Amino acid sequence: MKCAECENRQCYQGKDCPALADETRELYRDDDLRSHAISTAIESRYYGKKTRLEEVVLYASAMGYEKIGIAFCIGMANEAAELSRVLGKHFQVHSVCCKVCGIDKKDLGLETLHSPKGMEAMCNPMGQAEVLNRENTDLNLMVGLCVGHDAAFIKSSKAPVSPFIVKDRVLGHNPAVALYSNYYRKARENMEEMRPEDVK
Repeated sequence: MKCAECENRQCYQGKDCPALADETRELYRDDDLRSHAISTAIESRYYGKKTRLEEVVLYASAMGYEKIGIAFCIGMANEAAELSRVLGKHFQVHSVCCKVCGIDKKDLGLETLHSPKGMEAMCNPMGQAEVLNRENTDLNLMVGLCVGHDAAFIKSSKAPVSPFIVKDRVLGHNPAVALYSNYYRKARENMEEMRPEDVK
């Protein structure tokens, strides 16, 4: 499948390109169908009218969720605190910082950001997930976890996960700018010069 390169988007008119409609239709059952129905109703009724924050409150309330987890980057502690304050009016909120457990990067042989001397706590997305798993959260929100750390958190979380803020240190946490802005077109063209092997 290369849907991103498709010019027709005939699926919007009902075409089943992968011939999986019957099979995937059967996936929507019980809680999965209920979740999908609620999120679809929010889209239908509030399209372009509600912020993501408002949509989170609407969705979690309609699902009957009581405990919301926030897994946040320490660099976004202020945003996490405000999110916790707002959500705290509606739910029990449990938040956990990326540096939870204070594990030194050297303990796992990880590269350091600052000086190789002294202690530098690593980001601990699997630890964040474990903390929230033990709180039995109903829904976990990610606030600014690094690329890769977010994947580890999602993999380790028992509760469903929804991104609230996606980290992009260069573009003010709005990674879509790299796709929209002419200023970054040249930077995208130079991506071929990047050497992924340098970070292995």
